Amino acid sequence: MTLKGVQNCLQVTLEKKRFLDLSRKQLSVVPKCLQKLCDIDELNLSVNEIKVIPNFIIEFKSISVLDLHSNYLTQLPPVICQLKNLQVLNLCNNRLTSLPAEFGMLAKLHTLSLAVNQIEFLPHSFTSLRSLRKISLADNRFSRYPGCLNKLKTLKSINVERNPFDSKAPVYEPPARVEQFHMVRKSRLCRNCQSNYEMQQNKLNDVSWRPPMIPQRTKFL
Repeated sequence: MTLKGVQNCLQVTLEKKRFLDLSRKQLSVVPKCLQKLCDIDELNLSVNEIKVIPNFIIEFKSISVLDLHSNYLTQLPPVICQLKNLQVLNLCNNRLTSLPAEFGMLAKLHTLSLAVNQIEFLPHSFTSLRSLRKISLADNRFSRYPGCLNKLKTLKSINVERNPFDSKAPVYEPPARVEQFHMVRKSRLCRNCQSNYEMQQNKLNDVSWRPPMIPQRTKFL
C-alpha cells in the first residue's frame, strides 16, 4: 500500500483526533509507509491478514486507540508496551497465546479486549495496569480465573465467559466495585452451548481457519 493510499484513509474525528482507518484492506503486513504518519491518535488495522506487528509501532508516541481485532497475530512485540498514551487496545479474534512480560507498562490503558484468542494466563506485570476499567477475556483457554484481576482496583467490567474453567477450582466472587461480571463454567453450560464452545475451540486449533469478520468499530465488551 502506497503512502498516498494510506493518507487517503486518514480522517479527523469530532474530537479533533487524527484517525487512520486501514481496516478491511486485505493487508498481510503493516505498511512501512505508516512511519510517515506516526503522529496519529487512533489506528485501526482490524479485519486484515496481519501476522506480525513491526517494531516501528514504538514510533506512534501519541496513539491512544489501537484496533487490531480479526487478524492472524500469534504474539505481540514487547515494544508495544512502550506506548505510554495508549488507552484502548482491541486484540479480539486473533491467535495470541500469551502477552509480553512488560504488558503492565501500559499505564494509561483503560479498555482491553483479548476475547477469542488462545491465552491461558496473564503476565505478572498485569497488576500494574492501574487505569484498567474494562477487560474481556472471553473465549480463551483459562482453566482458572486470573487472580491478578483482583488487585486492579479500577476494574468495573470483567468478561471471562466461555473459558474451560476447572470445575474443581473455587468459584470467584467479584469485589463490590465490579459493576459487570460475566463468567460461565463449561461444566454448567447446556448441551447446545457446550457443543458451540467445543466447535469454537476446534476452530482455534485449526491453523487454516480464517477468523470471522467482525463489524468495524465493534464494542470491545
